[in-house]
Amino acid sequence: MSPPLGRWAALRNRYLARPRTNYRLIHSESVRDCDAVHRFRGGLGITAQRIWLSDLSEGFRGFRILQLSDIHHSLFVPLDQVAAVVEVSNRLKPDLVALTGDFVSYSRSSIEPVAEILGGLRARAGVVAVLGNHDFRVGADALERALRRRRIQVLRNRHRLLQRRGARLYLAGVDDYGYGADLGEAMRGIPEDSPTILLAHNPRLVTAAACRGIGLVLAGHTHGGQVNLPLLGTVYGRSPEKMRFKMGWDRLGCTQIYVSRGIGTIVLPLRWRCPAEVPLLELQPHQRGESSSSLYFVQRSYGIPWTTSTLGIAAD
Repeated sequence: MSPPLGRWAALRNRYLARPRTNYRLIHSESVRDCDAVHRFRGGLGITAQRIWLSDLSEGFRGFRILQLSDIHHSLFVPLDQVAAVVEVSNRLKPDLVALTGDFVSYSRSSIEPVAEILGGLRARAGVVAVLGNHDFRVGADALERALRRRRIQVLRNRHRLLQRRGARLYLAGVDDYGYGADLGEAMRGIPEDSPTILLAHNPRLVTAAACRGIGLVLAGHTHGGQVNLPLLGTVYGRSPEKMRFKMGWDRLGCTQIYVSRGIGTIVLPLRWRCPAEVPLLELQPHQRGESSSSLYFVQRSYGIPWTTSTLGIAAD
């Protein structure tokens, strides 16, 4: 009846009232028993998400994208922690690794070491990256060169065509919001209605992506709030409106977005009730005009502590 009750009802419907069907717990011994998971201080969540993408061809059914975001290599996120994340990522055997920015925090001396560790990432279709706000403040060009030397493709207002079993999928990437992001340039040459995934460090770009009909946005930047205090919530607040596009899956119109909680920390060298996260997204075809009861998003868990539990329903 009152606005607060309406907001909490929206929160309950969005995050808690998930269907009991199509949800199952999957244990992966290779990941659960991985020593690297236990070496990561503060907990590491590994979430496996199934996402239905409009106009995706059958050739990309089951294509898995692993996302790493906000590594923030620094004194408080040492190289052994980054190496542990790389080891876990490789054990998951993704088809593609997407890095969504903020590799370093403050120092140019962190660029080469973190790039060297990330060069150990392995995926069938390679590793792609975009840069975040801290990367631009520290040295975007230097970081881009360091990543490229490790065969990590940096998409700075550009796109890449992926081909698999005769099917096509476009992967676009933009510079960070406020640091030269040019979605029009990144999308130039992509045919209309082609399945497209956008890498953008800042989730604010979801509005522009929705205007262009992009199917999925992968973002980071927010750290999920990093510190989530009982009753008070995060630095963003705790209401549904304030937490929208700050963590996990959501959508704007027909554009879906997944915002990773990230790996590292900033300002405070700790996380509280908001652990680091490695999302693993499995793509499934979804044809326009199918029933709105079709699931866009189904979550599984690898039995690691701190796994999220969000579910979304397809748009008409």
